[in-house]
Amino acid sequence: MLTLYLHIPFCKARCSYCDFYLVTGMEHIDLFFSALSLETASRSADLKGRTIGAIHFGGGTPSMVPVHYLSGWLEQIAALCSFAPDIEIALEANPEDLDEKKMDELQAAGITRLSIGAQSFMPEKLYALGRAHTALQSNLVTASALQRFKSVSVDLICGVPGENLSMWEADLYKALTLRPHHLSVYMLSVEPKTILHHQIAKGMLSVPDDALQASLYEHAQGVLLRQGYNHYEVSNFSLPGHHSIYNLATWKREPYLGFGPSAHSFFLSEEREERTANVSSLVRYLSAPTAAVAFREELSAEERFTEHVFLALRINSGLDVDFLRKENKLGQGLLQSITRFEERGWIEQQDGRLYLTEKGFLFADLIAEEFISG
Repeated sequence: MLTLYLHIPFCKARCSYCDFYLVTGMEHIDLFFSALSLETASRSADLKGRTIGAIHFGGGTPSMVPVHYLSGWLEQIAALCSFAPDIEIALEANPEDLDEKKMDELQAAGITRLSIGAQSFMPEKLYALGRAHTALQSNLVTASALQRFKSVSVDLICGVPGENLSMWEADLYKALTLRPHHLSVYMLSVEPKTILHHQIAKGMLSVPDDALQASLYEHAQGVLLRQGYNHYEVSNFSLPGHHSIYNLATWKREPYLGFGPSAHSFFLSEEREERTANVSSLVRYLSAPTAAVAFREELSAEERFTEHVFLALRINSGLDVDFLRKENKLGQGLLQSITRFEERGWIEQQDGRLYLTEKGFLFADLIAEEFISG
C-alpha cells in the first residue's frame, strides 16, 4: 500500500510558532497547480499499478485553496493508479476558511477526513498564538464538520505563553464537549528562526517551563483516556477506528510519495531504502516541477535501524526486543537500559515487545537514543 502527501504552500500569514515552508498570498495558485500537474505526470511510473491507501493535503493552508484545484489533482492521481475502497483523503484546515458551503464542496470532492487547526478554544490562547480565527469559529466549524465527514481531527496546543493548568483544563473541556473523532495534542515547541523564538529571545514573551509543560501533557493523557480515546502515538489520540491512516503509515515506515515544494518521499524495496525531498522554494519549483527533487539519500543499515527505533517507540504497536537485541551495539548494556526504564515506569514488556507507558511517552526520544547509542 502506498500513501501520498501534497504540500500546498500558501498561507494568509505565518503563525508565530510555525517553521514549515510556506509563502503568504495566493497570487501563484494557478501556476502552482499547473506545475503540480507536470510533476505528477512525470512520476507516473512511481504510481502505475499501485493502490493508494491514504492521501494527505498539508501545508501551508490547504483549506485556502478553491476546491476545484484539489478535485482536479485527485482526478489526475486516480487516472494513474487505484484507490483503496476505504481510502482516507485528509485535508488540513483552518476554521476561518470553512463555512457550510466550503465543507459541502470538500465532501463532494472526496475528502473523508478534516484536520482542523483550532489550536485552542480559548480566546486568550488564540491571541497569544497569533491565530486569525476566534474561539467561536473553532467551536462552530468543528460541530458542523462532525455532521459531514467520516473523521474529524482537532489540533490543540498546550504550553502557550501565559498558560496554566486551569486554562488547559478548560480548553480540553471545551474540545471534549464537541467530542471530535481524533485529537492531536502538541506541547508548544519554540523552533529556531520563528517569530516566537525571536519574541522569547528579546524578552517579549516567556513560555511555561518543562515541568509545567509535562504536567499539562500528562493531564491531557489522563482526561482523554478516561473519555475513551486511544493514545496511539505520542501526540495523537483517537476514538476507535479514527486514527490517521496516513500518519500511522509514515510512522511504520511504509512507502509514501510527496508532491509540491518541500515535500518528502520514502521509497522502499528489499534491496534499498531511499528518501528524497523536493526543493523548498516555490519559485524554483514553478520553474522546473519535473526536476523538483533537491535531496536524495539512500539509507545505510545503521540509519534504517535508528529510524526504526525512533518511530516504533512513538506508536503503541511496540518495538520488537529481538530486533533491538540483534541490531544494536550495546550488548549487555541494552538489558541494563531496559531494566532501568522499566523500574522508572517508562516502558513495559509484553510478548517480546517493548511498549512505552503513558509516562514513558514524555521520554520517547530519550529512550530511543539510549537504545541506539547508550
